[in-house]
Amino acid sequence: MAQKNTLLTISEQTGYSVSTISRVLSGKAKTYRISRETETLIKEAAQRLNYQPNLIAQTLRTQKSNTVGLLIPEVDNPFFASLAGIIIGILHSRGYHVLLADSRESARDEVQELRMFMSRSVDGIICIPVSSTPDFHEHVSSQIPMVLIDRHFKKTSLSYVCTDNYAGSRMATEYLLDKGYKRILAIQGVPDSMPNKERVRGFVDAIGVHGVDYKIAGNAFSVENGNREILAAFSGGREYDAVFAFSATILLGAIDALRRLDLRPGKDVGIISYDNNGFLDFMDPAVTRVEQPLREAGKVAVDTLMEIIAARRAGHPDPASRQILIPPTLVVRGSC
Repeated sequence: MAQKNTLLTISEQTGYSVSTISRVLSGKAKTYRISRETETLIKEAAQRLNYQPNLIAQTLRTQKSNTVGLLIPEVDNPFFASLAGIIIGILHSRGYHVLLADSRESARDEVQELRMFMSRSVDGIICIPVSSTPDFHEHVSSQIPMVLIDRHFKKTSLSYVCTDNYAGSRMATEYLLDKGYKRILAIQGVPDSMPNKERVRGFVDAIGVHGVDYKIAGNAFSVENGNREILAAFSGGREYDAVFAFSATILLGAIDALRRLDLRPGKDVGIISYDNNGFLDFMDPAVTRVEQPLREAGKVAVDTLMEIIAARRAGHPDPASRQILIPPTLVVRGSC
């Protein structure tokens, strides 16, 4: 049934004018002082008739889509899935729909997905960037409000909210050194990604002048990478007494490989991980890890985006750029 006929049908069933019905169904009942009783009656009738508003026409009329684009690098990565779930929940509580896209850690795909967001006239974008420069992101941001999360560019005017990856990695490494480990294997993720670079920097700076033996290996935030690097490191005759996995996915692959080599995590080899997932407490032993404040980061990112959207709708300049690094915490368990 066409939208016009549906509104007319609701009018016929309730006795209210089409304009009153339209105001109620567009969320403007209070603005036009429509009673709660009338609002309830109209909404119940709309529900019975399975009324669906024409969102395209609504967007053209109001210049609002009530939709935010969310771009993440790997939808099947538990960390990004958890962060996306938090952001989606916060946006839904603010009355926004979410258009989710996956860049697959590809700068080319990232550009395509950002262009898709622009073509869909989203109200704003929250993005975990994968490109090496902010040029295209800043171009998009000049037209659609954008906030970066989890990753950022060193030199950019864009607002971002990230964990302090350097501090978290240094804290984890210093913990291993304080526990007396002297031969440490660090398994990194995507080498060129901002979080990985900062984790490498924190690891190396913590090692400093302690004179311990260490190696940095790996090339992806994946289970396969963790598995492969453990087998290569421990099968070559060079033994390490501790492993620092730069993500929970790397950790899972590393633990599987250690067990295949008959090495017991927490006893034969100490192990520590970046990222905090609930399942890590159910492993044997429970895993010591760096916890990133995902819920806090998600809320700050959404708040920042809403402020930019509100300013532009009011015809005001963008608020001052917010570039925030949130300190992580260390969760100590039995693996080291």
